[in-house]
Amino acid sequence: MSNALFRTKKVEQSILDTEEPEHALKKSLSALDLTVFGVGVIIGTGIFVLTGTVARNNAGPAVALAFVAAGVVCALAALCYAEFASTVPVAGSAYTFSYASLGELPAWTIGWDLVLEFALGTAVVAVGWSGYVASLLDNAGWHLPEALSGRDGADGFGFDILAAALVLVLTAILVLGTKLSARVTSVVVAIKVTVVLVVIIAGLFFINGDNYDPFIPKAQDVPAGDSLQSPLIQLMFGWAPSNFGVMGIFTAASVVFFAFIGFDVVATAAEETKNPQRDMPRGILGSLMICTALYVAVSIVVTGMQHYTELSITAPLADAFKATGHPWFAGFISFGAAVGLTTVCMILLLGQTRVFFAMSRDGLLPRFFSHVHPRFKTPHRPTILLGVLIAVLAGFTPLSELAELVNIGTLFAFVVVAIGVIVLRKSRPDLHRAFRTPWVPVLPIVSVLASLWLMLNLPAETWLRFAIWMAVGFAVYFLYGRSHSRLGRGQETAVGQVIKPDSGEGR
Repeated sequence: MSNALFRTKKVEQSILDTEEPEHALKKSLSALDLTVFGVGVIIGTGIFVLTGTVARNNAGPAVALAFVAAGVVCALAALCYAEFASTVPVAGSAYTFSYASLGELPAWTIGWDLVLEFALGTAVVAVGWSGYVASLLDNAGWHLPEALSGRDGADGFGFDILAAALVLVLTAILVLGTKLSARVTSVVVAIKVTVVLVVIIAGLFFINGDNYDPFIPKAQDVPAGDSLQSPLIQLMFGWAPSNFGVMGIFTAASVVFFAFIGFDVVATAAEETKNPQRDMPRGILGSLMICTALYVAVSIVVTGMQHYTELSITAPLADAFKATGHPWFAGFISFGAAVGLTTVCMILLLGQTRVFFAMSRDGLLPRFFSHVHPRFKTPHRPTILLGVLIAVLAGFTPLSELAELVNIGTLFAFVVVAIGVIVLRKSRPDLHRAFRTPWVPVLPIVSVLASLWLMLNLPAETWLRFAIWMAVGFAVYFLYGRSHSRLGRGQETAVGQVIKPDSGEGR
């Protein structure tokens, strides 16, 4: 029983599976495409909102150091992802990596979690995008009917038509091809980064040096809580984090970490990359470094323009420009946020469909979803299914209920991937690794500890939701996935042989 649950799928077998004509994705992405994907999904509303919010509540001007600390945690995980993505260039990211190193049940656990996380993330971003666009339309004198403006504040029927439409349009683009998605993303990311750079450069002229005093405000203790909204570490050990001071920087880091979520999505496109051994590490690490630099620059500018105690919670960067007598920048920032969120939504949807596709190809989900489009070579079936479901979710669900993302899943994936690097180094030292994570096992262990620390700072309610979702996942695995697993049913082909496509199974 235990051996079956932790059976691993050989790296060579995973790569051979990608050569089945009916289940093979088209290789069309370059290192630049991957970097654009990474920047596109990481930079969202966080750069316009989270920077000022965390500065006011947790760290003051030292929020810049919090972004650096969070960036370091992500960089540790990124180095592990880079080794796996270049060694196992197969769709599925952490799911595929876990299958090759830790076994089927851990792989299912990660895959099940990522599918939900990306789905909720896509819906949240779509609803957020809808809010920005509706605001811009209102400024132009165009008002949507209340019934089509979303569920928040609606009396009776309410459907967010803008959020649903965005998801459906992006679904169509993803069906038509990953290269088309990359081109659309490149244009949108160029606009988004231009807006961010203009804001940074313009803001430099309005900085008042006195606003940086004190750069690290005096520490303030936070009363320990006893509810499910309290961090798990408080409920377990009675330890409460502090705001401001040196420890406040780390408290802030656990908050701004979520502004970095998304770089791991780049790894889901490994199978569609022309030269994954070279380009995956460049795309993952390059996008992370670019985004960290932009986050730090924006945080320095916003805390220099307005004293951290006066920053607004809802739109700190826009309001900082208003405070300096330049209110038109608020509309400019809203435009940049609205444009930028389209790429976040698209790439989260792309990542989710690739994880779903990989699990289906392995038989853990119905094989019907693992057939690619004969012309576009994209996983059109799961893309359409998930796109429609997420469009409905985004249209009918209030933002207040969507906002609780399963962020714990990303950190859990970081832990699993870091452990997987150590395990695969020992079990398969013969594998060619185009990129090698340095200082193994020390660096992966540090990555695990850093991720666990941030996990402990998450609310206990998040842990409870995670446990419930995992329980549902285990039920699905034992009722369906375990018995339909291709690996479990002896469909694995010896290394070096070509796998024949299934004779119509799941069509």
